[in-house]
Amino acid sequence: MKKMAIIFSAFAIAFFASCNGSNSSKETKADSASTTSNVATADTTGNHFIPDKKNFETTIDGKKTDLYVLKNHNGMEAAFTNYGGRIVSLVVPDKNGKMTDVVVGFNSVEGYEKSTEPYYGGTIGRYGNRIAKGKFTLDGKQYQLSINNGVNTLHGGKKGFQDVVWDANKLNDSTIQFTYLSKDGEEGFPGNLNVKVTYSLTGDNSLKCEYEATTDKTTVVNLTNHAYFNLNGEGSGTILNHTVQIYADKYNPIDSGWIPLGPIATVKGTPFDFTTPTTIGARINDDNQQLKNGKGYDHNFVLNGTKADGLNHAATVTGDKSGIVMNVYTQEPGLQFYSGNFMASKNTFSDGSKDDYRTAFAMETQHFPDSPNEPAYPSTVLKPGQVYKTYSLYNFSTVK
Repeated sequence: MKKMAIIFSAFAIAFFASCNGSNSSKETKADSASTTSNVATADTTGNHFIPDKKNFETTIDGKKTDLYVLKNHNGMEAAFTNYGGRIVSLVVPDKNGKMTDVVVGFNSVEGYEKSTEPYYGGTIGRYGNRIAKGKFTLDGKQYQLSINNGVNTLHGGKKGFQDVVWDANKLNDSTIQFTYLSKDGEEGFPGNLNVKVTYSLTGDNSLKCEYEATTDKTTVVNLTNHAYFNLNGEGSGTILNHTVQIYADKYNPIDSGWIPLGPIATVKGTPFDFTTPTTIGARINDDNQQLKNGKGYDHNFVLNGTKADGLNHAATVTGDKSGIVMNVYTQEPGLQFYSGNFMASKNTFSDGSKDDYRTAFAMETQHFPDSPNEPAYPSTVLKPGQVYKTYSLYNFSTVK
């Protein structure tokens, strides 16, 4: 597989004088193997996209929160907080070498606590996406989850993983590891679930997201991250002119509550056909019942198995102004494409802009929504003695 990559000096600060394209194979190893202190230090490069660490130092539910900054040798940077295991900033170069924060977010823990949209950048669990009426049956026993999305359960319930304080361990300059024990009965889910999520920056400008979990009782698990992207940069306006290609011939039609109707359907001849590069806005306002049900794109795409180094190539997205290209690769069978339909200008991002309608999108790698109630879908059941383990890559390059 060939992709363009931008090579930078390890000591570059905020901007670059030039960018040169070259072919590079995808790496999945963290960029740095050097051991560092588990206590994050303030960003020293002068990168104005990284929030002030002090704004993340507080106590929530009796646990301390903080900000952690990762870097690779190309100048790529990312900031995370252990409040919700969230991606706060993700800084990559555009086609002119200008550093650009492609993940929208807030400049303080308080911003995330008070946001009317709770999922910005969050690690999602126990179950990403929806479970119909918050009910499922395992081993003959029915479980009732907390309801937080109409009559359904969304992203783990009323207090999902995005609202808990994780234990953080900064393994090296380019790797952060979050761990959390979700106790038996939390939000109605069975079993004590030990979760480990590792985020790292690779040498080829990828964000690697690794998820791992074990349980002491049969349960269901579907972990993902809910970063909201704008490849032109936070505060740059609409994402409707971004070009998207999704490597999926089928998708899950939904009812008006975003619950799959059951059988998967072909994308051919519908506004959901992104098998060739198409702008997000090209058909988003078409007279189509599925677009009406989702209030835009908010659907799971069934990946067709297009492979890249053993992973499913899920999607390619290109920023129309920046030339930044994001390729998504995953071990998961599905991809939830969300077009920012509920962004309503109620929250203020780090750069001072509002979270205006459709100014960011999400590409969530996942198993299918409501899988616990759909035997034909890939299983999300995890049993004692088994290890849930999966990873995804978000690779960044540029085109002129």
